[in-house]
Parts: sequence; structure tokens; C-alpha cells
Amino acid sequence: MRKEKREHLTRQLTKSLELPGDLMLGASVVTVTGRTDLVIENYKGILEYRQDKIRLLLKHGQLEITGRELKIDYYTNDDMKITGQIDRLEYGM
Repeated sequence: MRKEKREHLTRQLTKSLELPGDLMLGASVVTVTGRTDLVIENYKGILEYRQDKIRLLLKHGQLEITGRELKIDYYTNDDMKITGQIDRLEYGM
């Protein structure tokens, strides 16, 4: 079975059974608290790390966080916490 068709069927099954997408599809979960804290779950890697920009690799694309005095407070294989002045989040491929 083609990868695209398998992913489509998994999405349909997840939706119809009302299962959490982060568990079934490996989707990233981004939790933002105010403009100073961001926690991301299910990321794949760090592509760029500067005080004004952090780019992360996700299973389905990338996430770019821009702001000031950004820093990674902690990271594990499963999740990461970013603090600083968060100005913008941008998803891309």
C-alpha cells in the first residue's frame, strides 16, 4: 500500500474513532502560554537555534519560532520547552 494512502486511511480511522491525533499520527502538539513559554511534543529535531529564531523539524514539516532572547530550557526525545519573547510561529514544509 502506498504511503500516502496508508496515511489517509489512518487519518480517517483516527477521526472516526475520535482518537488523539498526536498518538495515532505522530502529530506535533504545540502549547503556548502567553508570549513567553512554548512546549512542543513529538518534534524530530532542531534545524536552527539562535536568540531570535528557532527552527524545528516536525514529522509533517517545520516550525519556525521567531522572537527575542529565545532559549531552549530543556529538551528530551519527546518534548522541548522554549522561553523568551515569542513574536511569531510559522509552519512550513
